[in-house]
Amino acid sequence: MRIITLGAAAGGGFPQWNSHGAGCRRARAGDPAALARTQASIAVSGDGEGWFIINASPDLRQQINATPALHPRQGLRHSPIGGVVLTGGDVDVIAGLLTLRERQAFALHATSRIHAVLDANPIFEVLARDVVARPVQALDRPFALDKHLIANLFAVPGKVPLYLESGVEPPPIVVDDTTVGLEITAGSKRLVYIPGCAAMTPELKARIAGADLLFFDGTLWRDDEMVAAGLGPKTGLRMGHMSLSGPEGTMAAFSDVPVGQKVALHINNSNPVLLADSAERATIEAAGWRVAEDGMEFTL
Repeated sequence: MRIITLGAAAGGGFPQWNSHGAGCRRARAGDPAALARTQASIAVSGDGEGWFIINASPDLRQQINATPALHPRQGLRHSPIGGVVLTGGDVDVIAGLLTLRERQAFALHATSRIHAVLDANPIFEVLARDVVARPVQALDRPFALDKHLIANLFAVPGKVPLYLESGVEPPPIVVDDTTVGLEITAGSKRLVYIPGCAAMTPELKARIAGADLLFFDGTLWRDDEMVAAGLGPKTGLRMGHMSLSGPEGTMAAFSDVPVGQKVALHINNSNPVLLADSAERATIEAAGWRVAEDGMEFTL
């Protein structure tokens, strides 16, 4: 199995278009210790020929153009992309679908809840239904992407997308088909992809244990990061994300979970781990994690 990190950043990317924060200024200036990153997505292949996109970020066109493995190879129109798998309904997961509207055949895999989000918005009808199949995938029911790759969607703690929130009270953290993780297996090798997760549970730990490669929510370094920086009133938990540090954070949660390779992605522009010369980067690397970069490749 071959995996390419198409994008590593959270919503807004790095640098975010309207951010004048120190990290974004460094990235905008081309500082090699503050590498620019597009919004989180990966591509997976079982044979190096056919590819599947995991989450269609708003930057998908740029990501495809930057990735030769995803370029057309024959005729006037062609794509090696055979399908897209969605792990939620947030803007930074579904907006890139609009890039794929030129009547190119592929399969769009998602839960019934996320398909309902797409069905409710007529703009997604640009994905012509006579060309783009929309298979509904149930949780914990493995399905074949092709003859090489088997996928399985599973529930993780999360919340509804921001644009679907209603009322003044924070939405509850739920474990259902609103926010899901993805397992992909090829033979004995197993990839786990969880770009958004609000909390660790014993069940989730048990599922992840033994994975050969894990991509996991790295949105914030600390829960009050956005509040402390004056960027907004919401904590990481309120946004549906675990933080990397702290006793309830990702590094602590995975300290006793055997995983081959651990990669943090979906990283917010405020998170200091984006800076290669930061103390936080040194800390997470000492804990056995890598910080995702656009174009990073893995082979299992």
